[in-house]
Amino acid sequence: MELEGKPVQHGFRMPAEWEHHSQCWMGWPERVDNWRDNALPAQQAYAEVAIAIAKFEPVTVCASASQWATARSLLPLHIRVVEMSMNDSWFRDTGPTFVVCDRGLTSTSGKSEHKVAGIDWNFNSWGGVDDGCYTDWSLDLLVARKILGIERLPRFLHSLILEGGSIHVDGEVDICASSSSLSCRPTISISATAKYCTTAYIVEKFRRVDNEFVLADSVGYGELVIAFRLHEHALIIDGRIPLGTCMTTGECLLNPNRNPSLTKEQIEDELKMYLGVKKVIWLPRGLFGDDDTNGHIDNMCCFARPGVVLLSWTNDESDPQYERSVEALSILSNTTDASGRKLEIFKLHIPAPMYMTVEESAGVAQIGDAKPRPPGTRLAASYVNFYIANGGIIAPAFGDEKWDNEAKIALSSAFPNHEVVMIKGAREICLGGGNVHCITQQQPVFPNNVGKHG
Repeated sequence: MELEGKPVQHGFRMPAEWEHHSQCWMGWPERVDNWRDNALPAQQAYAEVAIAIAKFEPVTVCASASQWATARSLLPLHIRVVEMSMNDSWFRDTGPTFVVCDRGLTSTSGKSEHKVAGIDWNFNSWGGVDDGCYTDWSLDLLVARKILGIERLPRFLHSLILEGGSIHVDGEVDICASSSSLSCRPTISISATAKYCTTAYIVEKFRRVDNEFVLADSVGYGELVIAFRLHEHALIIDGRIPLGTCMTTGECLLNPNRNPSLTKEQIEDELKMYLGVKKVIWLPRGLFGDDDTNGHIDNMCCFARPGVVLLSWTNDESDPQYERSVEALSILSNTTDASGRKLEIFKLHIPAPMYMTVEESAGVAQIGDAKPRPPGTRLAASYVNFYIANGGIIAPAFGDEKWDNEAKIALSSAFPNHEVVMIKGAREICLGGGNVHCITQQQPVFPNNVGKHG
């Protein structure tokens, strides 16, 4: 089912990753021109991640027809394995961005439905034919649609080229009125001197009456109550004001190889309307060496809870990452989130610089159209690239005993109610261009259906 309009118009928002999940989705690596030694070491690493997550929540792994039996043999039976074609296995970027409606749409029968939906973004292999990681991504374009079809969830289709790893949200909302207290025809007082917002759907949904905006006659109870308090630029959705904050990087979303016809302001507007956030914080650059994705935020910085972020850091002033981390720290220290809070920033030190070895590079077949993996390439290794499960943190370990241990301690402190599990085989995922967060995609539970880990 495809929904018309934008998620915010239907009352949807992107939840924070620590909100309760119904399951986690993963792909299965197989392309030999990206994963060394016929992808066998990577498959072992993916299995390690899936098994770790399955301790806390259900996991579904998608594998191609030729790899289904292999995946099934490497995974315990409580992990579901389904057949699905893909160009590569980065489900953070090709899977749907799930959104939730805290009350649910109201159908003509008066029953609440569709509390979870998914955004199907456009995708161009992280840069298109000239700059991307491979030249054919036709199967990747279908992944989000297939997942939503399997789950029978509505889909919001968007032409914006965006990968899930390029955004992080805190999911914050403020309850300003109970759903039951909202009338079918609410009236929203607007200052006569308020700056008029020309967003198209407001023009369609509202008409001006003196100094007030009321729902147009064509809008019935079956459509969600949405109103703008224009003087505060605060969107009210079904009695809840999204106070959410999104973080991203200009290096990625403003890169000419993504959406060259859109301005920063236009991209920001789309993020607000599709993710249900009020503010977007832009970091200039992502992690040094994260060339495959053009600096995804999920290797650089993430939310631990509203008002609290974890930032990739190095104390080594000779490391090119140092300048990027200091730059990001300055921006984060001098901004506030959508609620006006100063951010609390925790530094998460990266491992010592890691590079692809001659042996590892030689194991990657030079037969396809994937981006070359030459020896000496610096790996984009970051402990920020972790997955939040229901009661668990699944984080990469890189064989750097000092910083692996420091990361586990830091993550345990940031998430005191979660068990931190370090993935020893994470280097194999890093060799392919990402890590734990990049290969996973959480599916939220229906709102108001939260279990013991909620």
